[in-house]
Amino acid sequence: MFSPLVDVFGDQEVIRLFSEESLVAAWLEVERALAAAQAELDVIPAEAAREIAAAAQPEHVDLDALRERTLVVGYPILPLLEQIAKRSPAAGRHLHLGATTQDIMDTGLALVGDRALQHVETVVRTLGDRLAALADEHRRTVMPGRTHAQPAVPISFGGKVAVWLSELAAHVERLRSARARLAVVQLFGAAGTGAALGPRSLEVRHGVARRLGLGAVDVPWHTARDGVAETGFALAAVAGLCGRLAREVVELSRPEIGELREEGGHQRGASSTMPQKANPIGSEAVIGMSILAAHHAGALLAALQGTHERSAGEWQVEWDAVPAVFAAAAGSVAGAARVVQGLRVFPERMRANLDLDGGTIMAEAAMMEVGAVLGRAEAHAAVYEAAAFARSEGISLADALQKTLAHDVLAALAPLEEVLAPDAYLGETDAIVSAACRSWSRVMPSPRAAGTARP
Repeated sequence: MFSPLVDVFGDQEVIRLFSEESLVAAWLEVERALAAAQAELDVIPAEAAREIAAAAQPEHVDLDALRERTLVVGYPILPLLEQIAKRSPAAGRHLHLGATTQDIMDTGLALVGDRALQHVETVVRTLGDRLAALADEHRRTVMPGRTHAQPAVPISFGGKVAVWLSELAAHVERLRSARARLAVVQLFGAAGTGAALGPRSLEVRHGVARRLGLGAVDVPWHTARDGVAETGFALAAVAGLCGRLAREVVELSRPEIGELREEGGHQRGASSTMPQKANPIGSEAVIGMSILAAHHAGALLAALQGTHERSAGEWQVEWDAVPAVFAAAAGSVAGAARVVQGLRVFPERMRANLDLDGGTIMAEAAMMEVGAVLGRAEAHAAVYEAAAFARSEGISLADALQKTLAHDVLAALAPLEEVLAPDAYLGETDAIVSAACRSWSRVMPSPRAAGTARP
């Protein structure tokens, strides 16, 4: 099935990792690791492990036949084993000994999910590094802050970006935490007791984990799917951030606002009928994929309801939902990184927009200054009246204050041009940007500082 959004705009490496070929290869990798661990512990003959290693290879699998038999059996592992055993009866004698279908598929998921999360982190690093540079560059680029979609008080564009960056740093930690719980071997047999694996089942499980580079747990998770759901949430959460970032770009690139714009290029964002159009297509794709990620994460939460020792249907939800949430989330992160990389910022338009509506965006600053003379409540009423007067008369807030405030109050104030200067009313913005950049450096130190150690 072709997905016009994710397949075109998504992250191709994650799509490859969750392809049919990749998943089958992962299942076979688990079977080979199981045989090797069992041979090391004299559970099966060493020669059997060598036979299995030679036979259980992706190039020996007929995918069309595997799909056809899966439709009959309900699961792909038995048909996969049949193909391997048919090719090598000697391998078939000891292949899959003591394991159950879900052991192999869950461990394959752990293997592929671990690799995919490692890749997602590299894509997140690209986005975060670009956001950190953007925040630092524009820490003093003043623009309107908006609440309820209306002008509120001045902020800096760097301060806005710092909020995205700080959240992204928190999402890195969530992804790493989820990865630690997802990337673990499942090898407990039919009902989670490990009985068919024999007296050395624990040692076999830990041996498989060591060979695959995964963690080992000593309690089965056949129906305890919290690690899978947590991963889906962490991915959907970072995709949600990217969707919010993209929505801001869409909003602020509207011509009547004009503070940002996506990168240009011949026919980029063009319309088939309106020649003037330059739609924010990169941001639109990010928004779409972030919504899909949230949708599929919800399916994983529903799949937590599996009962008894093996579920009947809930587990199958993961077969589609896990690849889908990975692909949509990774695509939204990669797309957001591309948007940020090519983002055009217009400081002059940002500053000009501060003067819209008579510069009443500085009303809070005026209230705080007047409040030092009259008290907060009376100052609020006085500046409210001045702002309303400015709108009704089409004059600036400064002129309205001059006309509405008592002379003794005006005389007690600092010069109005200082009180109403947006640059002077940014509060802790500079420190906020620095704190966000530090939080990013903490979770994502430069490669030189971090070395090559795996997180």
